[in-house]
Amino acid sequence: MNIFFAVFLVVHGLIHLMGAAKAFGVAEMPQLTQQIAGPLGILWLLAAVLLVVTAIALFAWPQWWWLVGAGAIVASQVAIVTSWNDARYGTIANVVVLVGVVLGFLSQGPSSFRAEYDREIAHGLGRAVATPLLTEADLAQLPAVVQRYIRLTGAVGQPRVQNFRARFHGQIRSGPDARWMSFTGEQHNFYDQLSRLFLMDASMFGVPLQAFHRFVGPSATMRVKIASLVTMVDAKGPAMDEAETVTLFNDLCVFAPGALVGGGIQWHEIDPHTVSASFTNAARTIRAVLSFNDRGELTNFVADGRAAASADGTSFTRMRWSTPLHDYRGFGSHRLMTRGEGIWHAPAGDYSYLRFDLDAIDYNVAAPRGRPQGRPPRSRADSPKGSATP
Repeated sequence: MNIFFAVFLVVHGLIHLMGAAKAFGVAEMPQLTQQIAGPLGILWLLAAVLLVVTAIALFAWPQWWWLVGAGAIVASQVAIVTSWNDARYGTIANVVVLVGVVLGFLSQGPSSFRAEYDREIAHGLGRAVATPLLTEADLAQLPAVVQRYIRLTGAVGQPRVQNFRARFHGQIRSGPDARWMSFTGEQHNFYDQLSRLFLMDASMFGVPLQAFHRFVGPSATMRVKIASLVTMVDAKGPAMDEAETVTLFNDLCVFAPGALVGGGIQWHEIDPHTVSASFTNAARTIRAVLSFNDRGELTNFVADGRAAASADGTSFTRMRWSTPLHDYRGFGSHRLMTRGEGIWHAPAGDYSYLRFDLDAIDYNVAAPRGRPQGRPPRSRADSPKGSATP
């Protein structure tokens, strides 16, 4: 959708060059019957430049592109008014741009989920946390298969994970008969003070949809908005807290296995390829079963304590939840799965509701330059071999 909108902006901008060309005598432009004075030619040129810059900013400056777009609309519409008989249909194009700018403000502006997500991350990155190396001695109390998994992921000899940032893409749906929606997601977890932040962008019937999961301290929320304006889901309460505790532990096992040496986890070996674990956070304990293959890779995570939310997030249904994992490969110095699935084991039958690919992951991310001294150095992006992170 962004690509189509950017092309529309560029084409709309280039059309404005006709007004500049007529004003400066560069071309005859018989399509424009009204005279355009030199100063107004500058206005037409400015509108063209601002529209093209808006298209570029849509990708290069995604959180503030709407501000450039607002200026482009003003310049364009003033120019159109001065040549109304010839250019009045350009107003229709500006209405389209205005809709995009409003949606951009709602989804990226200071009151958006994106802004809230970024503020929470900035708060977490403001804490100075020591990152000692993970050693073999740290693994001694873990079940043998968990030790093997942590070694396989490359965590031993690396700084202990205090936070990570990950990017995903995939498909999601609300039920076994619902349509799949493509999505992109960004996530930031902290382990010095356990928290999970997940921001997802998707579309439903061409309408943008944004979801924000926030689990900080003892409480979790999940909010979903259509067009960044209408609240579709507002889930919270004890059932949501328990569900997100399960997800927090799942993230720990899948994306930050080096942090499994931390407190709050009790292990029980079922057989050489399977363990059960209880995880406690904020006085809430959940349990899960982890399965590993012969290579030592984590292949499934199964928990009974996660509840599926209703369409509006006001009620929850407890059922078994699992996340089969596939296709391990290198992410910089680490080795992790690249594909996963979320499955609800409902009374009426199992169904997949989530398919995702891990695109990139960074560990021990530090605050941007310019923040107070004493922060840990920014880690290098652990991106898949052959690709790059932003």
